[in-house]
Parts: sequence; C-alpha cells; structure tokens
Amino acid sequence: MAKNLLIVESPAKAKTIEKILGDDFEVKSCYGHIRDLEKNDMGIDIKNNFEPRYIVSEEKEKVVKELKSLAKKATEVWLASDEDREGESISWHLAEVLGLDPKTTKRIVFHEITKPAIEAAVKNPRTINMNLVDAQQARRVLDRIVGFELSPVLWKKIGMQGGLSAGRVQSVAVKLIAEKERQINQFTPESSFKLEALFAANDISDKAVSFKAEGGKYNAAEDAEKFLQSCFGAKYAVRDIQVKPGKRTPAAPFTTSTLQQEASRKLGYGVSKTMLLAQKLYESGKITYMRTDSVSLSDTAMDNIKAEISKSYGDKYLQVRKYKNKNENAQEAHEAIRPTYMENHTSDDADTNRLYDLIWKRTIASQMSDAELEKTIAKISISTVKEELTATGEVIKFDGFLKVYMESHDDDDETEDENEEGRLPNLAIGQALEFKEMLATEKFTKHSARYTEASLVKKLEELGIGRPSTYAPTISTIIKRNYVEKRDKEGVKRDFRILKLKNDHIEKITAQENTGAEKSKLFPTDLGLVVTDFLNLHFDKVMDYSFTANIEQEFDEIALGKMKWSNMVGEFYTPFHNGVEHTLETAERAKGERQLGIDVSGKPISARMGRYGPMVQIGAQEDEEKPRFAKLKATQSIETITLEEALDLFKLPRNLGKFEDKDVTVNIGRFGPYAAHDGKFYSLNKEMDPYTIELELVAPMIEEKRKAKDERTIKIFEKEKIQLLRGPYGPYIKQGLRNYKLNKEQQEKVTDLTIEEVKAIIEELKANPPKKVARKKKA
Repeated sequence: MAKNLLIVESPAKAKTIEKILGDDFEVKSCYGHIRDLEKNDMGIDIKNNFEPRYIVSEEKEKVVKELKSLAKKATEVWLASDEDREGESISWHLAEVLGLDPKTTKRIVFHEITKPAIEAAVKNPRTINMNLVDAQQARRVLDRIVGFELSPVLWKKIGMQGGLSAGRVQSVAVKLIAEKERQINQFTPESSFKLEALFAANDISDKAVSFKAEGGKYNAAEDAEKFLQSCFGAKYAVRDIQVKPGKRTPAAPFTTSTLQQEASRKLGYGVSKTMLLAQKLYESGKITYMRTDSVSLSDTAMDNIKAEISKSYGDKYLQVRKYKNKNENAQEAHEAIRPTYMENHTSDDADTNRLYDLIWKRTIASQMSDAELEKTIAKISISTVKEELTATGEVIKFDGFLKVYMESHDDDDETEDENEEGRLPNLAIGQALEFKEMLATEKFTKHSARYTEASLVKKLEELGIGRPSTYAPTISTIIKRNYVEKRDKEGVKRDFRILKLKNDHIEKITAQENTGAEKSKLFPTDLGLVVTDFLNLHFDKVMDYSFTANIEQEFDEIALGKMKWSNMVGEFYTPFHNGVEHTLETAERAKGERQLGIDVSGKPISARMGRYGPMVQIGAQEDEEKPRFAKLKATQSIETITLEEALDLFKLPRNLGKFEDKDVTVNIGRFGPYAAHDGKFYSLNKEMDPYTIELELVAPMIEEKRKAKDERTIKIFEKEKIQLLRGPYGPYIKQGLRNYKLNKEQQEKVTDLTIEEVKAIIEELKANPPKKVARKKKA
C-alpha cells in the first residue's frame, strides 16, 4: 500500500519522526545536500546571469536513485529538511531532482522534533520559499567565484607545495587572527607596583578575621618604597563604610554562537564538537534546532519553564523575561536553543549529557529571579599620610538564578567575577584595625588574549560576518588549510619584585611567576600571514570587515525578497574579476621575506616562505656559491625569529659519533627530524630535539626501529625498490611512497610471490583502483 514519503536530512532524525507519524508515513533521509555546483569551469555560467550548473554528487547517486523510486510509488511527497536557508535549498534541490513542482510540493518545517511540533507542521504545510533558496544560492555562487578565481592567484604568486585556497569568510577570519598575533608581537609589557595591606579585626562573634584592603598604584619601585616608608608607625582605622545593594541578571537563552562560546569556556569543547553534539540532541528530540540567531522563547516553552521553576525551586525564584534579538532580520530567527521538555534533566551519553545540562541550566536560569547582592566598601585611613586604603566585600542576600547557573567570561573580558571579592568582617566607623603587613607587588600589563575557537565566533558575530551555519566549517577550513594552528603555548618564567612592610621594616623580595601560558588558542602560521598580507595588498575590498558584513546583509535582503540574487552577484563580480586579472599580470611573487642580518662570512641572512614551509637562508640566489637553507622549528615564525635563533638552525646536520663503526647524524628533513645511519633514515621520537640529542639516546632508538622494521619486512626486491610488508590490516606492497593492497588469497601466499607476480598486481591495481567507500555524512 502506497504511503506518504517524507524526506529529511539525516537518518537519526528520520527514525525519530517515523515513530511520531506512524504507519501513514515512510520517512527517509537524503543525507544532507544531494547536489552541488559542477567542479569543471567553476560550475557557473557567468555570461548567463550567473546561472549555476548543478550535478548530483557521486556518493549521493544511490540515495537519489532510491528516493526517485520511492517518490514514484508514494501517494504524496513531503519535504522536511531543516528550517534554515541551507535546509530550504536542500528541499528545492530534492524537488528539482525528483521531478516535483516546487510551487505545489508540501514543505514542512519544525524547530523541535516532538509529537506536537511534527503534527502541527503536517497540518500546516507550505511550499518551498524561493527567496530563502535564492539567498543560499547567492552565498554558494559568490563563495565559489571567490574561491575559484582567487585560489589560482595564490598558486601562482605564493607557490607553496600543495593547494592554497582563499574564501570570502575564511580569509577574513584568518585576517582577524593575524592582526591579533601582530598586536601581541608588538606589545611591550609595562610594570607598576600595586599596594595591598592585610588587616585583622574581630567579627560579630569576637573572633579575629583577616581581610585585605587595596591602595594606589605606583609606576616606579622608588615611589612605592617612599610610600611604604611614610607608613612607618602608622595607625589604621575605618573612616567610612558604604553598603550598596546590587543585583545580577541572568543571560539570555542560547543562540548558536553563545552556545559555542559557553561550551568552549565551561566544557572545553571545540566549535565543531559542540555542533555535532547539539545536532545529536536535536535529532533525538531533546533540544530545539541548533542553528539560530534568536534569543526568544515560545509561549509553550515559557509555560513549561515556569512550571519547572515553580516545582523545583518555588515561585520566589520565578521572574518572567522576554528577550529580544539585536538583529530583527536575523536568519533563522525562530527560537533560542532550549530543551524540548524542561522536565527532562538528562540526556544519553556523557558528552551529549554535559552539553544538554548546559542548555537546560541556561534556559531555566533565563526565567529565574535576579540575584540580590549587598556590596560593602570600607575606607581605611592611615594616620601618617592622606592616602586611604579600600576594602570591598560582597554578600549574596538572595541567590536567584545563581542557584542554577553562572555565565563564564573569556580571558580578555574586562568583566570580573565580583563574587571573588569575598566577605568582610562586621566593621564600624572609627574602629581601629590591627595591621599585619603591606605589600607593593610588581604587576605587568598583559596583551589581549589570542582567540579561542569560541571567541573568534563571537568576534565574527559582532562584526556581522557569517551566520550560525558557517562558523564551524569556516574554522575547520582555516585549520585544515594550515593557515591557522590550534595549539597550547608554554609560559616563560619572569622575575617580579615585592616590597614588604612589616614591623616598620621594608624587605625587598624577588619572586618568579609563569607568564604567557595559553591553552587551545588559534595562532596564524607563517603561510597564513603571507597569504593574508598578499590578499590585503591586492584585494583589500574582499578583506574589508564592513564589506564582508554588508554582503551578509545583502543575503538577508535576498531572503526577504527585496533584492534579486543575480544582480547582487553581478555587482560584486565585475570589479572583483578585473582585480584578479590585474593582480595576475602585475603582482610580484610573495615570499614574506624578512632580513635578519649578516653572517660572519658577510652573506645576508633572511627568513622567508619556501616550497615546503618557513625557512631561513644564508646567501642570495644570484651568488656564485649556492645559498644554505634551514627549516624553522614548529614554534618559530618568520616574523619573530632572531638572528641568533636563525644561526642556531644551521648547526644541523650534527654528527653524534659512531654506532656500529658508522657515523650517526641528525637533521631535519621534509618530514621532520631524523637520524641517518649506514645509509638508512630513522624519524626521531617526538621528545627528541635534534639540536641537543646525544648518541646514547639515538643509538637504542635506531636498534629498536630497525628491529621493528625487520619484523614487518617480508621480502625486498632491491633492484625494483619494491617491498612486501606486514601492516595492521595484513601484508601489502610498498613501491616508493605508494602502497598497494593485497586480496585475501594473495596475502595467504605472500611469502611465495615473485617479482613478476608483484608487478602484475601493481599494474592491475593501477588500471582498476579499488573504489573508495564514501562515509555517510550527517545532515
């Protein structure tokens, strides 16, 4: 019996919806996009109003064939891809490929996978919104034009082995990270001395309580010391007390970007991981749609939240709030990310449960009462000078939403957690205080923090660049392209001074602190810096933040039906294309070269990009004697390497001595640090530094690796440079850098294979390479 066919994006979602709709519906997944632009000749007919040429991707042919067959048998086809522009586009592509009329085919959307939401959507179908499709089409066409035309410019003018690429949003994201890095490199810390005194006073139970009070700041140690000297023999008393009421208000429910930021700060999740887990929660019916700009909550959700607060915490914790979006035209402005049912307090596995718990707490807190605070400010007089000290304390009188949730802040946020101030004893005006000690501690100014994935998303959102669906893929792309690295940075030891006043005596102390350590931050690579500089120089408009944000607003205009997409693309294309042509003809090759100084031989030393990455060079190309080259270490950069550090790199290769009567040398090659012995090469272990490693550590490693290699070597055909080796999946053939898989029968008789048989296997596999099994992509 024929059924209604309902098509969604992911199999997980299909299972959940099929349970809800029952026997009348067959729910199938299209596994995301089924078509994309052709790769040949850009896939866009520039002369014909930028008409896109779409093709069903190879890995989707089987899915499309099945959907076509099911669509022919179905009583009616329903399209139920996600509710954003990307989802609308997928529905339109499905209609085109399946031969459905976009003007009559039923299109349903829902922002949560619950029985009421799905049933309501089925009762109120609409048709495909071509304005949303056009907005997505404009983005895809524009991004293809930028990537297709700019990337060859980079190949020709920068060169590097491997494909370079540029993108409308990705290049601007790299620019943000590059600018931050250069700002940090140019930063010079300045020191000052901050005063802090320690006192004791009796509290209400007549028990002595210690507390701190802060004084002024002095730029020079001499000035701080003079002040401490002026406090010899001083008496300290409370001159004034002010008690001020205060409050804290909860943050709005989560949008895509605020969820990414908070999951990064609180859970340590990267942007891609957060979106993957959020998608799992959405598809299993646990939360609303995870790509949204909106902070609003539906009336049904509000009733659900109010009931949960009253039940779990009592009515005094309830304070209804309506949050408004800053951008009224925001894409996907439907509802914030929230649990579908507030009575569900947990999810399934550990990772999704941690994210669900975060969403649940943020949602419930958004409708809870303000936290009521009482802040005490005590002014403390010093009998020998006019200056005063200030002690502050804070007491939470009513916890309100803090009972459930407190928002985190980024490293470089100026907002400080006031709750850190602690409490003061009960003080009275005129009360004499017991002085313990006073410190003038040297403090250094800090540079602004490098971006994390989440704080980069926050910055892009502030600038109006990108949309919820673009943040995660943008960050993944710039890391994959080696324009940006996500890594930790070790701190360095730094001395700081303390002047300590106690018993009318000043003690001078030198202490040490670890400074500059950072975790999971985004660093531009030298390649990223060179590409950014080149694009800034020749394509300043494309790299301009406001220009990129304006394009996003034009996409919004297209989505509202106020602008024709091909006109918008046309206005962008002509000046852009002319710029590409001009740059290809006139621009010089970019190397990011920096002169470091002169070698003892009088030859220039420079740092620049080479074919295989950043390097330093002694000598010039035009010299009679060939220049010498050395690769930069992973932690070094063209922009910051010193002459001394560059010269150190030329200490390689190092001869460590003899092992088994043969020299052992260490060096850094294309694939990293290695040891050479008896004509063979061995990659150094990660912890081994080729600049400092000694023979007694390298020799055992050579023995160990040689033994491991012998154990996995079955047969070697020296003349043909072909090996038969054992791997984790069984025996295989290795010729040069290429591996060839053996079938089960060949593996069983591998020791008996002749060179003629091995060559025949290689030729057969070259002629008929095994098809790669494409992984099924989630929606």
